[in-house]
Amino acid sequence: MTDPAAVTNPGPRPDDPLSPLGQKSRSAGARDRLRAASGRLRGGDLGLLPVLAGLVVIWVVMQILDPLFLSSANLTNLALESVPVGVIALGVVCVLLVGQIDLSVGSISGLGAAVLAVLFVDRRLPAWLAVAVALALAGLIGWLYAQVHNRIGVPSFVITLGGLLGFLGVQLWILGPKGSINLPFDSGLVTFAQLHFLPPWLAYTLVAAGAVVLYATGAARASERRRAGLAAASRRLLAGRSLALLAGLGAAVWYLNRDRGVGWMFVFFLALVLGLHYVLSRTAFGKSMYAVGGNLEAARRAGVNVKAVLTTAFVLCATLACVGGVLSAARLAAANQSSGGGDVNLNAIAAAVIGGTSLFGGRGTAFAALLGVLVIQSISSGLTLLNLDSAYRFMVTGGVLLLAVSLDAVARRSRVSHGRA
Repeated sequence: MTDPAAVTNPGPRPDDPLSPLGQKSRSAGARDRLRAASGRLRGGDLGLLPVLAGLVVIWVVMQILDPLFLSSANLTNLALESVPVGVIALGVVCVLLVGQIDLSVGSISGLGAAVLAVLFVDRRLPAWLAVAVALALAGLIGWLYAQVHNRIGVPSFVITLGGLLGFLGVQLWILGPKGSINLPFDSGLVTFAQLHFLPPWLAYTLVAAGAVVLYATGAARASERRRAGLAAASRRLLAGRSLALLAGLGAAVWYLNRDRGVGWMFVFFLALVLGLHYVLSRTAFGKSMYAVGGNLEAARRAGVNVKAVLTTAFVLCATLACVGGVLSAARLAAANQSSGGGDVNLNAIAAAVIGGTSLFGGRGTAFAALLGVLVIQSISSGLTLLNLDSAYRFMVTGGVLLLAVSLDAVARRSRVSHGRA
């Protein structure tokens, strides 16, 4: 016979946050998450931790060497100067994820700038139409790369190395004897890249909206996992993460507003990063990119259209390279024979790798481009403030790149030994 007292007072429940069992369950869940995170680190899944640590070290060292480094004026310039190469690096992330490489992103960016300048200034087409033609041409180049790779089997290294030389020649041919074309300073492109900044109220509104979206998407994903019987993050953890984002970005916006504020061009770059992050993490196509880069043959046998994935990756890379070239021309108010040249090509690839994208394919995120280009631009900005020769910048950047690739190789070996590869 059932005891009435037991019915009216059934005892502590594990899901009651005020009960001893509920508190014990929460503490056990926290310990499980810590153990899982520790296991991932030991297994070689380092994520963005190395580049974040490296960025902090670089900023601390540069600030000690020159107190102007972390001034609001310098950080505003650093953010704007990071955008063109950062957008190109975002495309490099796409091809690296599928286990390929594009060595011609610098030449494609210069070609895009040249096409824009000729059509906009010499042919007097509307700016939006000139940009559209340049992007269409870049997309066609990426499609041609994919066809040569998919149908003939030529390695992407060789294809894009030929593109690096060939499209540099096309760029010089398009610019003609003048060699340089200036963009009007009062054009929308130039003012967007140089003079347009968010009003403070709008910047804070976007920060608050980002924190709300982060919490909402995290809560929705946690609910899905609970319905599937899987472990999920607690609401307290999700709220803490959103509040941390709100506080961090709010402080950054407040500090940048002491100078000119947050540039629209940098916001555009962040929008591209978040868009690609969504595609890679929340869509079937994004998972297919990771699958192709991780094991192409296994992805093919699982039903993934490998050729379509590779084609899209090459098209995305070439198109984003062109976007970076257009933004660079707008930032400098000119397109010339050196557009896309110099160290643009290597810096874009280095930014993707330093940010955590694996050269072996199948690992990386869209945030790799953002963090990697901030590392490279921080080194460049700091050494410029110290009035050091560019030779030091090349040497330091090369050392950081070698360190990043070495960490990736060691982490990959660790993942293999732990069965996580």
